[in-house]
Amino acid sequence: MLLQVSSKQRDQFIDITGDVQRIVNDAAIQSGHVIVYVPHTTAGITINENADPDVVHDMLRQLDVMVPWCQPFYRHAEGNSASHVKASMMGSSVTVLIEGGHLLLGTWQGIWFCEFDGPRHRKVHLKLTNDSL
Repeated sequence: MLLQVSSKQRDQFIDITGDVQRIVNDAAIQSGHVIVYVPHTTAGITINENADPDVVHDMLRQLDVMVPWCQPFYRHAEGNSASHVKASMMGSSVTVLIEGGHLLLGTWQGIWFCEFDGPRHRKVHLKLTNDSL
C-alpha cells in the first residue's frame, strides 16, 4: 500500500494516523499489524502525542536546537545535512498493532510523518498483516 504525503514547510510533522486507519479499514483487518515505512533519507516517522499541537512545536524546536541547520563542519554538498541527521534520529519505520479493526495506539498517540527537507511530495509505504488468515 502507498500513501502520498505533501509537506508545506522545511520542517513539519504531519499526522497520518487517520490515513493509516482508513487503509486498515479498507483492508478489513481485525487483528494484525501495520508497518509504516518512509523510504526517504531526509524524512522520518514517529509515534507521539497528537492531541496538543504544542508538543509538535516543542519537538521541532528541540530538534533544531540539537541539530542546527548550518554547522561549519557539515560537508554534504546539498546543504541539508541537518535533515539527514534528524531523519535518522526519528527512524524510517514504526509498527502498530491492530486489534478489533483499530490501530492499537494510546489515548494521545498518533503516527507522524516527519519532514525535514520540505516542502516536498513524499511516499509512505504500508505493509499490513492479518492474523485472521
